[in-house]
Amino acid sequence: MRKHVAMGAAVAASALLLAGCSSPAAETPEESTGSAGEIVIWTDAEREAAITAAAEEFEAETGATVTLVQKNFEDLRNDFIAQVPTGEGPDITVGAHDWLGALVTAGVVDTIDLGERAADFEQVAIDAMTYEGQLYALPYSLETIALLQNTALVGDEAPATWDDMIASGLAAGTERPFVINTNGESGDGYTMYGLQTSFGAPVFVQDDSGSYTTEVGMGGAQGEAFAQWLAENGTAGTGYLSTTVDYDINNELFNSGQAPYTIQGPWAISAFPDVDVAVNPIPSAGGETAAPFVGVQGFFLSSQSDNALLATDFLVNHLATDDAQRALYEADPRIPALTVLADEVASDPIIAGFLASAQGGVPMPSIPEMGSVWDFWNAAEAQIINGADPVTTWNQMITDLEAALAG
Repeated sequence: MRKHVAMGAAVAASALLLAGCSSPAAETPEESTGSAGEIVIWTDAEREAAITAAAEEFEAETGATVTLVQKNFEDLRNDFIAQVPTGEGPDITVGAHDWLGALVTAGVVDTIDLGERAADFEQVAIDAMTYEGQLYALPYSLETIALLQNTALVGDEAPATWDDMIASGLAAGTERPFVINTNGESGDGYTMYGLQTSFGAPVFVQDDSGSYTTEVGMGGAQGEAFAQWLAENGTAGTGYLSTTVDYDINNELFNSGQAPYTIQGPWAISAFPDVDVAVNPIPSAGGETAAPFVGVQGFFLSSQSDNALLATDFLVNHLATDDAQRALYEADPRIPALTVLADEVASDPIIAGFLASAQGGVPMPSIPEMGSVWDFWNAAEAQIINGADPVTTWNQMITDLEAALAG
């Protein structure tokens, strides 16, 4: 039986009340196919079938009409921002949590209340969809990176620290003890982030509610210690970090057994057909927990929806159910945000490894200021790995970034 939250009952009652107060003859469009109203949902092709199943159930139960509009995922954010203010946007769209700052700033997304159901989702998923203390979307999936290891070379036991991992990798006698994608000369702060946070140097400071502030957090002694570590393991040091390694080279070195450890996401697993892979949380290099970025997918409610109560009812009482979340997982098999389902699919050790990494991770900042970070950050890391003075280069990056943020 579907688990309705109390708010859902209130929503349904409010919807009926509003329907009773309106003038059906004057306000019901001639071509409307549902007397209880209509909601429009934007989705991409991967999620359409799963949403359709929930929509059909919703239509049967409420008499409302759900219209799905399929769009390219890459177009959804910009089209939503452009069309919601004109009244041409949908009531609901699927999307990624790191759009949230732009959506809130544009005034095109509304808050939702999951009530007690919020506790049934992974905390990192709820945190990711929360902006300035308000929940703005129903989460449904997680993705993050983790430590991948070749069990034939180093077993499946998780190394506790960077030094433990390197010692194990050296003992394996392979060409390299470890390999990581630096996106070549471009730098890759995203993939390096778990190692950075283990030094206590987050990209932005979080407040007591967990929301990101605009205060840059990777300066100071912790940031300098991470920069020094980059230099010690770069070209002028151990050489374990190298800008000669891009995504494809990284995967080839791991798949061919030339390196027993790497850090990658679940999207890369298919690139390792020759390896018996174990997945574990990223080991700490700086003494604190390594917390990689976590990305979350979910469903946003339009701030200009003409059927906000109906759309909220669909999100909270039909798309947040175990069955609907399972259908979404089967249609697009990312780590479920719903804990009971995440635990269920974690019987697969690969998924269990990525889930454990996500549970120790942090949401990628969704504040608009994050867009200014990447070029400065990636370039500084690449320069330090290639031999630039670590402290000077890192602090100049912080100065330049703060100046850019100040406008």
